[in-house]
Amino acid sequence: MYNSISQEIELIATEIVDAAFSVHSQLGAGLLEKIYETCFCYELEKRGLNFQKQVAVSIEYDGEKLKDAFRIDVLVEDKIICELKAVNEMNSIYDAQILTYLKLTGKRLGFLINFNVPLIKNGIKRVIL
Repeated sequence: MYNSISQEIELIATEIVDAAFSVHSQLGAGLLEKIYETCFCYELEKRGLNFQKQVAVSIEYDGEKLKDAFRIDVLVEDKIICELKAVNEMNSIYDAQILTYLKLTGKRLGFLINFNVPLIKNGIKRVIL
């Protein structure tokens, strides 16, 4: 059984959700993912959070280390993975994607955030491993 998420990570998570709400309230739906990513990172920065965009992750496969196997949209405080979308409909493959990213990186918490929704609360999915 996994331990609960630490208070520190919960506080960061709250800031992430707040940042997503701020971006969506100012921009609404209908833009490209890259625009949301840029504004989301700006909001994280305003909140004093450290983050990295488009983080290349290597994996071990068949006994070999393969560089740049996948990219994380935004990694916050080296603890929480944020996968951003701007799609009309969420697909179960996105759920599988973030779960796999969490497993391969050893992170416990991730957010799948779809900005292309009328209400952002319906576009944020919290994923715990």
